[in-house]
Amino acid sequence: MNIIVTGASKGIGHEIVRIFSRSKKNHVIAISRNEKQLEELVNECNRINPEANVTHYAFDITQFDFYPLVLQRIETYMPHCDILINNAGALIYKGFRKVKPEDFDTLFDVNIKGLFFFTQAILPVMNKGGHIVNISSLGGIQGSKKFTGLTAYSASKGAVSILTEALAVELQEEEIRVNCLALGGVNTEMFKTAFPHAKASFEPDQMAQYIVDFALNGHKVYNGKVLPVTITTP
Repeated sequence: MNIIVTGASKGIGHEIVRIFSRSKKNHVIAISRNEKQLEELVNECNRINPEANVTHYAFDITQFDFYPLVLQRIETYMPHCDILINNAGALIYKGFRKVKPEDFDTLFDVNIKGLFFFTQAILPVMNKGGHIVNISSLGGIQGSKKFTGLTAYSASKGAVSILTEALAVELQEEEIRVNCLALGGVNTEMFKTAFPHAKASFEPDQMAQYIVDFALNGHKVYNGKVLPVTITTP
């Protein structure tokens, strides 16, 4: 199984790569801006499983001028991809009145524009029957409880929900399925920034295991779905 994971250097993405690396049958490309953390992740995977096949690729998905080179680089590592997990994300915790245009741009560049164009870049190597999993937030679902300081963030994640539904339709002839997992509370740095006094329902490794299982099997049942993954709010 060939898997690409963005936002892989820490938190949930880090744990997703670790889980996939346990099987020598999997080849994982771990993508993040932080090359040092990616190298540490690869070393960690090799300690867990000496037969682990993890390749790291340091790339900032908001560097749009470099996108023509992305597919070329990916193809040198992995000619075909079965699973793409769009996990990279950004959070800026500010009240609505304090959000600046540069804050807005940062959130939307990472959370939706980067996801959009990275997926577009990877499509030529996606296998028929492949699965694209977009990682979003419960705050990006219409009707969910919203919180002060997360208006711009929630808006960017709401765009991920609509993109997922639309992309599933665009790719149905190629038999590539697209789903979105809207996560609730997970004990990550991002969660602690938004909810410093709250207790998350899950640890990153627990949520990562769910995401891995869904990436492997969810497309057998779902396509174009935005699924909440939570037992508490936040």
